[in-house]
Amino acid sequence: MAPSIRTIAKLAGTSVSSVSRVINKSGYASPDLRERVEAAIRSLNFTPSKGARMLRGEPSRMIGLILPSIDVPFFGILAHTIEQHLFECGFQTLICSTAENADHEARYITMLLSQRVDGVIVASAFSDTGHFRALADAGIPIIAIDRDLSGIADAAVMADHEEGGRLMVRHLLGFGHQKVGVVGAPGHSQPVQLRLAGIREELAKTGLEPLAVSLSGEHSFAETYRLARGLLQARPEVTALIGTTDIAAIACIHAAHDLGFTVPEDYSIIGFDDLPEAMFVLPRLTTVAQPIRGVGIAAADALAKMIAARESGAPPVAADTTRMPVALVTRQSVGPARSA
Repeated sequence: MAPSIRTIAKLAGTSVSSVSRVINKSGYASPDLRERVEAAIRSLNFTPSKGARMLRGEPSRMIGLILPSIDVPFFGILAHTIEQHLFECGFQTLICSTAENADHEARYITMLLSQRVDGVIVASAFSDTGHFRALADAGIPIIAIDRDLSGIADAAVMADHEEGGRLMVRHLLGFGHQKVGVVGAPGHSQPVQLRLAGIREELAKTGLEPLAVSLSGEHSFAETYRLARGLLQARPEVTALIGTTDIAAIACIHAAHDLGFTVPEDYSIIGFDDLPEAMFVLPRLTTVAQPIRGVGIAAADALAKMIAARESGAPPVAADTTRMPVALVTRQSVGPARSA
């Protein structure tokens, strides 16, 4: 059982109120009394409870991390990176997986307020983010990650998704592909929409547009496999498929194979993320790598600096958005466009 203040008082030979004065640094305590109480605390390895620290107005050293899902590989890597880095910075993390449900997201915000977290990192799945206003009104710093929360977040950290879309198209055009289809999910995701904007912009430079765009609300291998299979059957003239994520791209490879085609001889396929799985699918996936761990560390560092500035009374930092560079990783899933 954890030692109590009463146990400390007994060991130090003093009263509970005297121990409380020493711990809370409130009221007078003689040097002899303070030394006896501190010696008892050390010998018992006593740590004041989080609740007691909060009652005294001290920082909770707790951070809320709100993500759409943690069973998607991208968000699993992101959550692990942020939690580990914040731990090294002296914070503990409450990970909230909303299952892309707005009601769940709002209830988690209420919980984080009750826990008096020192800050929040959030990747919201929704365009309507008004329920985050409660956090902002409480003076809790908010870092948006992987997407923007204009008017709500104090800062945002994300990959350059639009440039990623442009890189995918440039690579395919270099192999002669002009009949391109797009498969992805979730369709309402801001990063997916930004990647799609980059894809359309780069194709438009040569007077082209996607032959088909198939997006779904559910981000899973099974759902993107269904989309890819349907697209290939409906539009067999396409020569390349762009997966807006690696999950979608890997599902495209499997759909092509199950329909009796080979990659990249019949269809070239490219993804986005550079998840570990991209190296182990066959053929190995050509993809646009975003710095997943770098984004997580940058977001955690930005939040830690904001909390430190607030605690020191420094003026708040102006909101800004950090877009981290992406890079093409060439492997074996893209080849020359097949002839008609």
